[in-house]
Amino acid sequence: MLDLKKIRENPELVREGIRKKQEHDALPLVDELLAVDRAHRQKKTELDQLRAEQKRLSREIGARKSRGEAIDDLLARAEDLKARLEALEAETKSLETRLSELLSQIPNLPHPSVPEGRGPEDNVVVKTWGKAPRFDFPAKPHWVLAETLGIIDFERGAKIAGSGFPVFVGDGARLVRALVNFFIEYHVERGFVEVRPPLLVRPEAAFGTGQLPDKEGLMYEVKGGYYLIPTSEVPVTNLHAGEILDASELPKKYTSYTPNFRVEAGSYGKDVRGLNRLHQFDKVEMVVISHPDASYDWLERLTRQAEELLERLELPYRRLLMCTGDMGFTQAKKYDLEVYSAAQDRWLEVSSISNMEDYQARRMNLRFREGKGKPRFAHTLNGSGLAFPRVIAALLENHQLPDGTVRLPEALVPYFGKDHLG
Repeated sequence: MLDLKKIRENPELVREGIRKKQEHDALPLVDELLAVDRAHRQKKTELDQLRAEQKRLSREIGARKSRGEAIDDLLARAEDLKARLEALEAETKSLETRLSELLSQIPNLPHPSVPEGRGPEDNVVVKTWGKAPRFDFPAKPHWVLAETLGIIDFERGAKIAGSGFPVFVGDGARLVRALVNFFIEYHVERGFVEVRPPLLVRPEAAFGTGQLPDKEGLMYEVKGGYYLIPTSEVPVTNLHAGEILDASELPKKYTSYTPNFRVEAGSYGKDVRGLNRLHQFDKVEMVVISHPDASYDWLERLTRQAEELLERLELPYRRLLMCTGDMGFTQAKKYDLEVYSAAQDRWLEVSSISNMEDYQARRMNLRFREGKGKPRFAHTLNGSGLAFPRVIAALLENHQLPDGTVRLPEALVPYFGKDHLG
């Protein structure tokens, strides 16, 4: 969440950021928050005054008792004062609760370098790499190749769990395992610590990363009040929730492979065939907890790290700088990486890399201390490195051969064990 002091001192800056993000429903919340904040501070002042009066009265009662004087009038005042304090404390607590609710519903503000825009059409292509393949035979989409090769069973997945839950079979399962090992080892070689987190999280963890209360409709809620993770960003970023790290420990760098679960994926829109949109999908995540001074350097480094994986997989890609209106609720700046899909002749998102600045850290009370200074909130970043379904779709479509087999890039061969599918 945002710093309350920042909102108090620069309300129009906050309103402008909300407008740029197209989060118009949050605009009235700023005025309400400021009003609640004023009332809360006033009540706290009144509380301080009443508590000071209570202490003076307690001392006076003690002094009279020591002199053997009557204290009935003072006891009556003390009882009245206690009732007033209890009522005021309840009012103050209610205002604090509402203040927290309002803060949690105000989105992060975009970094000044983010281009202003309303939606995807205003995103900026800042880099392209590779050339789109050109075939002298009709290119097949990945779902046809997968069925012909017998590596993905969409129909039996739908029979078991519904659409959006494919079954990877034989070399398909082997390919997933190869990509897991390739991606994880790549990140570990660059100093990232591998983590195997829970696939279920408490509401507090989902709140910490901003999935609650903004995206509860996109997550699967299960018995006991838990949620299936929509991304391993949620459990991994929460590893240090409520902690005060030493500045010498930063940056904390983590990588994690998990399946992920999203209600919305595959449920609407066009171009949802095959692996384009799924309810369950595999992904390797990168998470960095950074010193505030270094977080934008880490945004570039994480983006480059994901790009290098695409280059090793020999997949043409482009980097998009997302505009203000096409970023998420929690993000201050975000890049998307998209690979070219040869048979579909379109770009498929395979990674999003984001800097949240201190927005998530404030929600989960994640701080660090330099020397003997006061604790400060860290910056958090995350990025896909990479998301599997569309990477697999692009591998199949871009590396297909005339006979229906698929060539595998050289970097993947040691992990897969052979240089082709089929």
